[in-house]
Amino acid sequence: MTDDRIRFTLDESEMPTHWYNIVADLPTPPPPPLHPATHEPVGPDDLAPLFPPELIAQEVTTERYVEIPEAVRDIYRQYRPSPLVRARRWEQKLGTSARIYYKYEGVSPAGSHKTNTSVPQVYYNAQNGITRLTTETGAGQWGTALSYACALFGLECEVWQVGASYDTKPQRRTLIEVFGGKVHRSPSTLTEFGKGFPTDHPGSLGIAITEAVELAAQDDGTKYALGSVLNHVLLHQTVIGEEAVLQLAKAGESGADLVIGCAGGGSNFAGLAFPFLREKLAGRQQPRIVAVEPSSCPTLTRGEYRYDFGDTGGMTPLMKMYTLGHDFVPSTIHAGGLRYHAMAPLVSHVAHEGLIEAVALHQSECFETAIEFARTEGIVAAPESSHALAQARRAALAAAESGEEPVIVIGLSGHGLLELGAYDSYLHGRLEDDPLSDEALAASLAAVPSVG
Repeated sequence: MTDDRIRFTLDESEMPTHWYNIVADLPTPPPPPLHPATHEPVGPDDLAPLFPPELIAQEVTTERYVEIPEAVRDIYRQYRPSPLVRARRWEQKLGTSARIYYKYEGVSPAGSHKTNTSVPQVYYNAQNGITRLTTETGAGQWGTALSYACALFGLECEVWQVGASYDTKPQRRTLIEVFGGKVHRSPSTLTEFGKGFPTDHPGSLGIAITEAVELAAQDDGTKYALGSVLNHVLLHQTVIGEEAVLQLAKAGESGADLVIGCAGGGSNFAGLAFPFLREKLAGRQQPRIVAVEPSSCPTLTRGEYRYDFGDTGGMTPLMKMYTLGHDFVPSTIHAGGLRYHAMAPLVSHVAHEGLIEAVALHQSECFETAIEFARTEGIVAAPESSHALAQARRAALAAAESGEEPVIVIGLSGHGLLELGAYDSYLHGRLEDDPLSDEALAASLAAVPSVG
């Protein structure tokens, strides 16, 4: 292996031409989504009011690979393939024998992995004559990515941003508007559901989803776009892991020993992890795969695996997933993209089957690690990504003690250059941990519907 090389890149010609579908290789099929009224499996007609037929087909497909349209690949080429970087200076700082690599998605126009799915989602909607998309956003990265993609294809974009993030991340609102999107604070007075909350309510992704779905259902020319959770969204994100598998081989590694990604709704984590899980299921690699979430929103580590709504208002199908309860309103931590009440059904399924692991961390440890990473690697990570970095730091320090030499691959889902207010809070001692209490968890889970 070359000792001094840092960046491992692919030529444009090596960019994946297909998305990878983990469903084709799972030992057991995932449970189907259910209609909220009948509790029968959802069919394509049930999803048609919200999504174009191509995305519905991708949601239910069992094919191993789905071809990426050429028009989508043309846009991907603006920032893909993204780099895999060896964190040599961080390794030296930690005094570790581990070899640490990070797959950096902050090079996209939106500054995060979200563009990987916003582009195909808008493309398919445009192909079907849709003129407007509605959506939710937490920290604002998904709203930014969807606004950018809508600008490319000439669609209107209307975004409901979680109130806590809307209030604390004004630059994110501005960036969404730069790309042509319209942003509303959620809960808002623009929807019947939103009117039921106080105007100063901090909001949640579940509430914002309900508002966006409510508006989309009222207009034939409008559809809804989701930035995480659903199968087709996770499918689009697998370009991350597909590239990383190839790049790791170029780095001279036979495979990964540890793959780590932050997990909120699950798309960033799945995008990196699922191609490595394919290699594990095929016996070609044996990585531990770890999802990292905040202790204030510990869906995989403390939630229950059961059917629940994807939104607070109960307008979505019931999905089998780890959930804290669709009424759950997390504390206003700075990792806004990790404040979702549930985990993607596919990520939940592989966790329930024991194919991946999960851990929850306090945000103070994550920001401490992110500062160390910035001062060695020169990248200010998104607060969400800092969770993956913190878990990698734990593993690297353990390797320093044991003398083992694991290959660690981290999903760095985006940059934090518009999150400097959060870093300012940490640097000046204003950042507090707010782990979820047993009492709050029990109250939230009490509202989850009982489905056999």
